[in-house]
Amino acid sequence: MALWHRYGWVAYLAVFIGVLGHASAEFFAVLSEIGGPELSVWRFILGGGGLIALALAFPDSRDLITPLRTHSIQIVMLSLFGISGGYLTFHWSLDFASVPQVATIVTAAPLFVGITNFLVNRQPFGVAKVVSGICALSGIVLLVTDGYLATLAGSFDSLIGVLMALASSVFLSIYMVLIRPVIAIYGALRITAISLFIGAVGLWVVVGLVFDIWVQPESIGSMPPIAIISLLTLAIWNTTITQFLWLGGLAAVPDITRGSYLFFLKPVIAALLAVIILGQDLTIVQSIAILFVTASVAAEFLVDRFQSKIRN
Repeated sequence: MALWHRYGWVAYLAVFIGVLGHASAEFFAVLSEIGGPELSVWRFILGGGGLIALALAFPDSRDLITPLRTHSIQIVMLSLFGISGGYLTFHWSLDFASVPQVATIVTAAPLFVGITNFLVNRQPFGVAKVVSGICALSGIVLLVTDGYLATLAGSFDSLIGVLMALASSVFLSIYMVLIRPVIAIYGALRITAISLFIGAVGLWVVVGLVFDIWVQPESIGSMPPIAIISLLTLAIWNTTITQFLWLGGLAAVPDITRGSYLFFLKPVIAALLAVIILGQDLTIVQSIAILFVTASVAAEFLVDRFQSKIRN
């Protein structure tokens, strides 16, 4: 973490690798063939346990009690809101919408990160962020329109899934901004491990009470091999490693809004996985939406470079 804070590019690299992990999460979720609410519990029981084990492996992050003593209300409330709520709606959305739709709509997260960061920390939006935000928002509007057209044709599933994915991005964005001061004190690994553990407990209780699905970890051995492989990949790669790099990188980057904009690359990776491996089709509207969202990443850096040349 000290290296991340000293060299900004290392933090941005960590965020980018985290994006790669996020981009493949939808793929393994669909491949597991487990319902969204139940899958969210499995993912964070296993992945949260992996982060706890990782935290205990390093002397600087072994003390998991002190953060709860000093910031208990903040950590617990944000974990239940951002992790439990955010990932329940994320995985549940995949029961209604396609992988490219969910992957694209979740990229609204950086927009909400920027808005929350402005409201909480008064960090203004520059021209580059406004331009890239407009590009991303255009893609998101197209995707929602695609779902709405499907609704007119007689299917509400697409729109429901898109709205769930959008809610997930709101929950996670607020969590990322508000948890950052606590991460700055105790480190990304320790706080991420605690948050995911609390989030897993919250998910287990909510899914059990609402859906009457009480996940029993020992039952994983009776699952089909493809489900076990998908769950372990979701737990180790998409959760333990990805969450540490993503949240830790965002906590260390000089500009959290700009760092979160790398998330706009997610739909391209997810769409390629969906088309090549899952055999899903991209509609014309979805393809245009992905193009707009991806262009927002380039806009962020191109506008900044253009402004620098003007000033010089």
